[in-house]
Amino acid sequence: MIYDELPFILAMGGIAVAVAYLLTPVAMRLATMAGAIDEPDSGRRIHLRPIPRAGGASVLAAFVLVGLVALWLQDSYQLLRPFSWRMLEREELWAVFGGALLAGAFGFIDDRWQIRARWQFTLQLLLALVAIGLGLSIVAVNNPLDFLGFAGEETLTFVGVGAGLVTALWIVGMINSINFIDGLDGLSAGVAVVAAVTLGFVSLGFESGYQPMVALLCALLAGALLGYLPWNFYPAKVFIGTTGVMVVGYLLSVLAILGSAKIPVALLILGVPIIDTFWIITRRLLSGRSPFTPDRGHFHHRLLDLGLSHRGAVLLIYGITILLAVLSLVLAGGSGPLYAFMAIVITSGVLLLLVTFRGPDEALEASSYPDDLSRRPPADPQPRETDDVVIGAPEGPSSGDPDEG
Repeated sequence: MIYDELPFILAMGGIAVAVAYLLTPVAMRLATMAGAIDEPDSGRRIHLRPIPRAGGASVLAAFVLVGLVALWLQDSYQLLRPFSWRMLEREELWAVFGGALLAGAFGFIDDRWQIRARWQFTLQLLLALVAIGLGLSIVAVNNPLDFLGFAGEETLTFVGVGAGLVTALWIVGMINSINFIDGLDGLSAGVAVVAAVTLGFVSLGFESGYQPMVALLCALLAGALLGYLPWNFYPAKVFIGTTGVMVVGYLLSVLAILGSAKIPVALLILGVPIIDTFWIITRRLLSGRSPFTPDRGHFHHRLLDLGLSHRGAVLLIYGITILLAVLSLVLAGGSGPLYAFMAIVITSGVLLLLVTFRGPDEALEASSYPDDLSRRPPADPQPRETDDVVIGAPEGPSSGDPDEG
């Protein structure tokens, strides 16, 4: 571990906290003026008053603005010695900052107009193609079956079209994992903070290459999310929206690609949303429904069913994510994180299926929650066309789904 650049990295992260905190009320007003509002007009929504969407715009603005200042300081004073720009090429920086701006623009389109899911998915693929076109690519990962002794090479390598497909799958999958956990106030933002901090710590040379520039970018993202979080924590005054889901998911996926040996680490840190995404789709298939039909069968909803409070469920998932982050650091290097992730998927998957499966005839809607039902709007007899979302359509209240209270 090398800490010489840590004061500069922490200072920039701290500035990002302040900027995001100050800009979030501005983002709320702009979202209201633009009509990016989540109205409590469906039985699948829990919140009882209109709440602005697109709060993720403040996260994006803080990340980009403070990031540009940090890059200018680095260019002028070489504060990240001795590597300077050698750690990231100019095209990679374009992929980070330009891609984040594009992700925010794509996300805001849905926050404002709530476009059909197929178009959201198309925009996600386009975003992934832009990153690939700028040179980002997953070319190798540790073989998760290497411990069996007969699974081929220790490292799986990808070239050409194969590398592009794996990279696109990673970016789109990461966006949707953040999307699927965006269901309670402050949940997705807090989980993303833990992920960004852990990736940044590893980038300082913990069981991987020393990459202070990647650590700086991780600090900027974590700081921007921390500044936004007080406005989003229960009871939320603003939702992160598709804008934030796209930006955060994209940046986490890109930072994992840029960081050496961080794909397995990111998989383990984000084990909760990734596993929830996989098994919720499996449960829907077993129920005879489309795998992308929105419902209230997510892990965080089942925690509420078990009697946890809104804040209690969020804090519990925070704790699980922190434990996974520590585990990822313990297992960093080699195939350890991949092995751990596979074990968690298998063991937790069975438990999740048992907890979330209620049969094909019982809808997991807001009416399944006994608290304050008399104060909620009546349920629509049929979901609106825009509620029939598929992969790429945020399931939290930021997209019209009442996962967030």
